Amino acid sequence: MAELVGNVLVGQSGGPTSVINASVAGIVNEALNHECIEEIYGALNGVLGILQEDLIDLASESQQQIRALRHTPGAALGTCRYKLKSQADFDRVLEVFKVHNIRYFFYIGGNDSQDTADKISKLAQQQGYELRVIGVPKTIDNDLPITDHTPGYASAAKYIATSVREVACDNEAMGQGDLVSIIEVMGRSAGWLAAGAALAKRKDHPHDPPHLILLPEIAFNQEKVLEDVRRVLKRERYCLIVVAEGLIDQDGNYLAANAQTDAFGHAQLGGAGDALAEILGQNLPGVKVRVAKPGILQRCAAHAGSKTDADEAFLAGEAAVEAAVRGETDKMVTLLRGDGEQYTTETGLAPLSEVANSVKKLPREWINDDGVSMNFQFLRYAQPLIQGETVVPHDSGVPVFARLEKVRVEKLLPAREG
Repeated sequence: MAELVGNVLVGQSGGPTSVINASVAGIVNEALNHECIEEIYGALNGVLGILQEDLIDLASESQQQIRALRHTPGAALGTCRYKLKSQADFDRVLEVFKVHNIRYFFYIGGNDSQDTADKISKLAQQQGYELRVIGVPKTIDNDLPITDHTPGYASAAKYIATSVREVACDNEAMGQGDLVSIIEVMGRSAGWLAAGAALAKRKDHPHDPPHLILLPEIAFNQEKVLEDVRRVLKRERYCLIVVAEGLIDQDGNYLAANAQTDAFGHAQLGGAGDALAEILGQNLPGVKVRVAKPGILQRCAAHAGSKTDADEAFLAGEAAVEAAVRGETDKMVTLLRGDGEQYTTETGLAPLSEVANSVKKLPREWINDDGVSMNFQFLRYAQPLIQGETVVPHDSGVPVFARLEKVRVEKLLPAREG
């Protein structure tokens, strides 16, 4: 395929992770190696930045700051949950691409972000504008199909498993067979992150916390959970439960959700832990129930990040550029696990259309028959992902993160109306 000369644009979308910026670093690092790429731009706040022609010059950033992105949480370019709704939105995106000669577009995000990338690519094809679009996976939920796992998941799971061990030490000191501790973790439609709490268990110690893991894949049965808690409290000084925010009842309704939805129509969750605490408090007299909600801490805890995760996020960014330069488009980078006994990862590609708006559930066969614990298949899958520690430099005892200069690219179009 003929070499395509032009500029790169990279954007970030959806909830940030502790390694999403490592993918930006990978993209910039690899883009600098190709003469066909003239400029490297970043869109501030995802597609919102494109609509507003709010772009920055990433090539002007110091290499020190680009390297620092590898250990910096959050989304350094800014993010959004904006859904391109109208034809005017899509036309504006392509107008910005044309005036800035954007020929390579890399969008880092989850399910909805890959759908956005797919639609932008299809519009460019319809209008005969040569554009190569590659999605870069990102989500702590780990629910993107085709890829073995997603950057961001391992670090969040490592943080949750670490927190479980720390909370267990506290509960062991305070409990007298009368304490239930609930940790509510993210996970709207799949229980990958909640399942990751099982990594806190020591090998051959099945009674280690978390004692119960409540997953969206297993419908909540109140009587069974009450009996499970009673059983644990007879044996232990406390019962530690990890619950996914997307836990559903036997009718398919969220245990806790409010009436609001986001731009993509997803229910706004939060409160499964409180709902469970209320149930336990009403039915277990004399038992103290406490709820902890890590909230956004679980997705930005770079201090407890997985080196494997950060390295793979960087690798995914590099692979996206390599694929686009050799002529690939309409694809998302995937992570492929090697077949050997020692854990290895390679990158592959999957059609954006097959990734967009799909959800990969936690396999039922990885959940024990009790419905509240994980078996060896999950542990064999997840254990390699959390290996190694991200090295975060410190100054005066606190971490130092990247701070981009964000030199604006000159606007060439009239301001967008509306």
